Order: sequence, then structure tokens, then C-alpha cells
Amino acid sequence: MKTAPSWVDRTLYPFTSHWLKVEENELHYIDEGQGEVLLFVHGTPEWSFGFRDLIKSLRDSYRCVAVDLLGFGLSDKPPGEFYTCAAHSGRLEKFIQQLGLKNINIVANDFGGSIAMSYALQHPDNVNRIVLFNTWMRSLKAEPHYTRPARILRSIVGKFLYHTLNTPVNTIMPAAYGDKKKLTKKVHQHYKDALPKGDRKGPYAFALEMSYAHDWWQQLWDNMDRFDANRFLIFWGLKDAFVLPAELAQWKTKLPGATFVEFDDAGHFVQEEKPQEMVRGIREFVR
Repeated sequence: MKTAPSWVDRTLYPFTSHWLKVEENELHYIDEGQGEVLLFVHGTPEWSFGFRDLIKSLRDSYRCVAVDLLGFGLSDKPPGEFYTCAAHSGRLEKFIQQLGLKNINIVANDFGGSIAMSYALQHPDNVNRIVLFNTWMRSLKAEPHYTRPARILRSIVGKFLYHTLNTPVNTIMPAAYGDKKKLTKKVHQHYKDALPKGDRKGPYAFALEMSYAHDWWQQLWDNMDRFDANRFLIFWGLKDAFVLPAELAQWKTKLPGATFVEFDDAGHFVQEEKPQEMVRGIREFVR
């Protein structure tokens, strides 16, 4: 029977680990509490660990399910072309089907936003409410802020930065916090340990998606009218230097009836910096 590795600190992450075989690989997930389903879908270079404070506070009232996408966290990290956003969304659909999750409330960020929304758009009758933060879901190929770094990431330099130096964890993650003191050494180590050298294909594939996934994102964006805007709660850390506040403006234009909660002093990882504020917002919104 599989168990979480010894480096997982149970005081920080006091959950029972489960694995589910989806296609040919095993996805790690946690499944805590009872009630309406809250399905947590992370981005890069994250895993279910990032949602720990939300889940510890919400599992008294909800069934909190958080999956580690393939290539991340405690899930398998196989070689090959398994790591596009479209492939992740296909596996998420199978994961939901195999667990029999019904009337889902989605909580997702970063790359996880579009991956979760792909499921929601295909299965709108199985999705209740949607909570997003610091994510995007439109083509970014006309935006130099994203396309210029993407050119570097496609090169041998980009591959070295991700596979050898673990740049998304060691450099980008600390820079993405509004209050850098909130990324303690112990918390940071859990992101480092989840992506050891030789097992960093997932984050690098997401980096490549900044060059190749624009049409996929735009197709999702163009179909957003399938959902009433009042089914969305969107948190945003305004100190995010990577997913700019311009994306928040896009969401406001697309979903004028959504609920928006902004934090002047938080960065990209809002769930790490403002967990209790998010908990209060989610409770009120889902209830």
C-alpha cells in the first residue's frame, strides 16, 4: 500500500493520501470531509499541498478533494508527451468520473483554472459554483509579457532552467509572493521535494504551453457564455508580477456579474497568503 513520503510534514499536511489509476498512471489526491464537493485543481509548480490551509478549515462542512496533476506532487511523473493542458483536462474528467463526484464546486488557479474550466464547459450540469484566482483563459499570443519569456523557455536555456535549476520553484515562486515572509523554508521545501531532479517534466511542459496552448485557451474563453456569471467567485492577488492584473480586467469584462475579491498585498499564490480570507469567501459563496 502506497503512503506519502517521509518528507511530508504531517503538521502542515495532515491528510490521508490516496492514489487513483487514471489511464496508465496513478494520480495522488486527498479526500477530506463530507458534504458538497469542493474540487481543488492546482497550477505550477504546485500540488495539493498548496490548498492545505483551505482544506483544513473547510473539511468540517464540505468534501474537499484535491488532486495532484500528473507530473506534480505525489502523482506519477512518467516520460513522454502527457503534460499538455488538454491532456491534463482529459485526465481530470476521468478522475471525476472514476470517483463519482457530483454537483462539484471548483476551486482552481494558474494553469489549473483552464484545466478545470475545460471540464466545467463540457459538463455544466455537474458543476455548481466556480472559484478561480490568478488565472487566465484566453489566447495570450498577442501579449509580449508572456510571449517574450516563452521564446526563451522553448530553447535549451529554458530547458536547463527548468530541468536542472528548478527555476519555477527556486526563483519564480519566491518572487511571486506579495509578502515573501509567508513562504517559509519549511513550506518552500515541500515544493522543492515534490519536484526532484529528473522529475520536472510537468512544470517544463506548462512553460511550453505558453507557446502552444493559445488556441485551446481561446476556444474555452469563447464558450464562457454557457455559464451565468453569478456562478463565479474570483480572488486576485494584485502583487502578482506573472499573471498581471490585466487578466483580472479581462475576467471583469467577461463576467460582469461575478463576485470579485482583490488583495492589494498578495501575489500569485493567494491560497498561501490569504487562506482564511479565501475560506470565509468560499463558505459564503457556496452556501
